[in-house]
Amino acid sequence: MRTMNENCTVGQYLVDRLRQLGLGHLFSIAGDYSIEWLNRYVAPSSIEIIEEVNEVNAGYAADGYARLKGIGALCVTYSAGALCAVNAVAGAYVEKVPLVLVNGTPSIKKTIVFEQTGFSAHHFISGRETDLQSFEHITVAAVRIENPDLAPTLIDFALTRCISERRPIYIELLQDMVDLPCEPPRGVLKPARILSDETSLEQSVAQICARLEAAENPLVWVGVEIDRLALQDKALSLIQQLNVPFVTELLSKAVLSEDDPLFVGVLDGQASSTAVTDLAATADFVLALGVWLTDINSLGWEPDYDKTAFASFDAVKLGTFFGGQVALEHLMDGILAQKITPKTRKLPERPARSAPSMGSSDVITYQGFYNFIQAYIDRKTIVGADASMNYFGSLLLDVPRPGGFIAQSSYSSIGYSAAAATGMCLAKAPDQRVMVFSGDGGFQMTAQCLSTQTRFKLNPIVFVIDNGVYAVEQWLGDASVFHADKPFYKPCVLHRWNYSRLSEVFGCRGWEVGTYGELMAAVTGALKNSDSPSIIQVHVPDKSIPENARWKTQ
Repeated sequence: MRTMNENCTVGQYLVDRLRQLGLGHLFSIAGDYSIEWLNRYVAPSSIEIIEEVNEVNAGYAADGYARLKGIGALCVTYSAGALCAVNAVAGAYVEKVPLVLVNGTPSIKKTIVFEQTGFSAHHFISGRETDLQSFEHITVAAVRIENPDLAPTLIDFALTRCISERRPIYIELLQDMVDLPCEPPRGVLKPARILSDETSLEQSVAQICARLEAAENPLVWVGVEIDRLALQDKALSLIQQLNVPFVTELLSKAVLSEDDPLFVGVLDGQASSTAVTDLAATADFVLALGVWLTDINSLGWEPDYDKTAFASFDAVKLGTFFGGQVALEHLMDGILAQKITPKTRKLPERPARSAPSMGSSDVITYQGFYNFIQAYIDRKTIVGADASMNYFGSLLLDVPRPGGFIAQSSYSSIGYSAAAATGMCLAKAPDQRVMVFSGDGGFQMTAQCLSTQTRFKLNPIVFVIDNGVYAVEQWLGDASVFHADKPFYKPCVLHRWNYSRLSEVFGCRGWEVGTYGELMAAVTGALKNSDSPSIIQVHVPDKSIPENARWKTQ
């Protein structure tokens, strides 16, 4: 870090702060309003610029990176670039992902000329507030750097909000500010202190501990906030102290290792395994730590609010009891301090998985694909699942590595996972491998991610489940189609692509498979391909869906 006696500019200040927070890669699209900052300040630094192909892919890549690294960032240019990134930033906001969007912006002079004479610089819409106002609704801080003396304060404020709230921020960096001198960084940015109301906290701990003491069959439901607030070790300590079985939600799948003997499965409504639904039904108290309720992780099932304590969004809700301003970390500390003596409980037996019997010439089905792929997922695998029928298939996979599963299952923007794999590959440990399951419709939205992955010699394995339809949209609209002689909704029918042939366009490796023998050969080849992405086009019949999605078809 620079000392007070050294020269510092606004552009350098922002780079230094991002480096301090652990950023090693910045996803960017070249634009004349941002190019000077990228070329003069980011390029010479230890932050590697990842030149992306479009803004939404850059946003998804930064999101995937941030989920593993703790901070992600992208740089775009004004309006024409920034507004393309809105969807990615919105998803990060909903799912509490710490993302920094740097928007290179026209100079003060150009802004004033436009506002007072109507002479427009390119990308202008309606003056200096357009982009800022667009992003202030989907970020926790939106700042405009138009004065070098205020730059350090504004940058520090925004970045502190980002790491405290675990949500995106927006920094509008004017092109004429980049080289102007400013004060150098002082100290290191830290998240703001978490706060709890003492009375609410004490009452919440007492309520929960009393129910835990009285319960014969308690259950812990581990939610996504355990991951976002980095409370994995504390959650595991609490589960072990109580000796209580636990489940997760699709949003929090594999937050704790799924090899843990107390883990039973993913509780995701009627898509859950029988062992999980039986456990939830027979539990007389459920402690839901950081669980977010969404239609994607309820799926035709209503929680019993009288027997479930929801501790999330800085509050505790149990029946008619409500404790406001209760931080999840403080609540867990309070329960741990009580050292509740666990009762002797018979934990449910985990069903043994048997290797599926499949002939090498058999046609691949949706469920058969997931039965097959389980054998290739180990502690070195990071799994990504896209918003599609792949949610159902991947939900029941065993993912042994903590943090080894990523899905944008609350916001659920199709096309996320393949593009996010770019960031996941850059943020992962050297011994890990990224494996992504995408629907064909979603993949068509972000297919250019293969270009960036090839350029930087990244090696995700991208499975495109090719059934020719937006199957999950059809399933949501009228699931009966999948077991009847009825046509798909016309808007759900896709134009067919030769997905595997994209490897020839982008310079990577590709396979097209329709049988289990072909699938085995493709996966074997992809695992050996270490210096480029592998795309495996998996043909499945258009009305084939995972078994745990069939409940809605009746």
